[in-house]
Amino acid sequence: MATQTPQQTDTHSELVSPDPIIRLASGFMAAKHLFAASELGLFEALVDSPATIEGLAARTGLTRRAARISADAMVALGLLERDGDSYRNSPAAATFLSGSGPADLRPLLRCWSEISYPAWNRLAETLAQGPARELFELDEKQTEVMSTGIEAILAGPTAELPRVFDFSQRKHLLDIGGGTGSWSLAVARRYPHLEATVLELPAVALVARRKIEESGLDSRVRVMTGDAMAEELPSGYDVFLVANLVHYWSPEQNLDLLRRVRRAAEPGSHLLLVDFWTDPTHTEPLQAALMAGEFAVHLRNGDVYSVQEVRGWLGQTGWRFIDHTALVGPQSLIVAEAAD
Repeated sequence: MATQTPQQTDTHSELVSPDPIIRLASGFMAAKHLFAASELGLFEALVDSPATIEGLAARTGLTRRAARISADAMVALGLLERDGDSYRNSPAAATFLSGSGPADLRPLLRCWSEISYPAWNRLAETLAQGPARELFELDEKQTEVMSTGIEAILAGPTAELPRVFDFSQRKHLLDIGGGTGSWSLAVARRYPHLEATVLELPAVALVARRKIEESGLDSRVRVMTGDAMAEELPSGYDVFLVANLVHYWSPEQNLDLLRRVRRAAEPGSHLLLVDFWTDPTHTEPLQAALMAGEFAVHLRNGDVYSVQEVRGWLGQTGWRFIDHTALVGPQSLIVAEAAD
């Protein structure tokens, strides 16, 4: 039997580095630094002008030591920039975390910090035994935090949907499990002839009604309270949207949902399915593979699914697959038509 010489062992050690493992294992530190900086108002404090550590401490109410630890971590992560003793927001932080940019990811960070992160601490236990509780069991305050966080992370795909799909020949949209109403509002803004109905559970419907009223589009976008997974769906719509709902359920539950949507749809109606659709291996896109863990810690049956799996479901439930196209980031759109 051949034996490995000391020279071979040394060469192997030089070629293989533990750095990738260390980077992954320390990822929680970067996430918690970011959550804390956002919660403590570090980025908002730098909206109007740069500041030294002393100035940043004064603006945030932190001690000098605490402000320095948080600010320097954000510099290392690329979210603050340092010029001598002066700190300022990076372009990404100014755009998404300062509260003064065109988009706001602070609700997402709050959601992940307060709701997702504690659940992820039990990931191994959850994968072995199932989640201790599901998203449906959150209290009213937590439901709003979760709903607005989801709205924030999906702002890009939401804005892209009415540009990717042509609603000009459609008049009535049923947004099934439509969350805070952001998808329907995006479509209604671009297509002023279209009317939309958001179907949601009571707790989320409260948030949706408020958001829609604030938008000024409540004359064309309304909210209907109901359970999309337990009740027959209303008819009279020519386009049906199911955005980020399929990942809540098992394949069997999704087949049931698609059948019930089909019973409500006239031939020729369109079905729009938006989610973290993956390749056949469930490993691409990367964010989708990671989000499978998010669904596992919050949902007993949650998972990510491939485009090929969904095509099979559509064929079994009276739908004809038409197209699959990217939106923004890891989200994509599957379009189907109600078969004759």
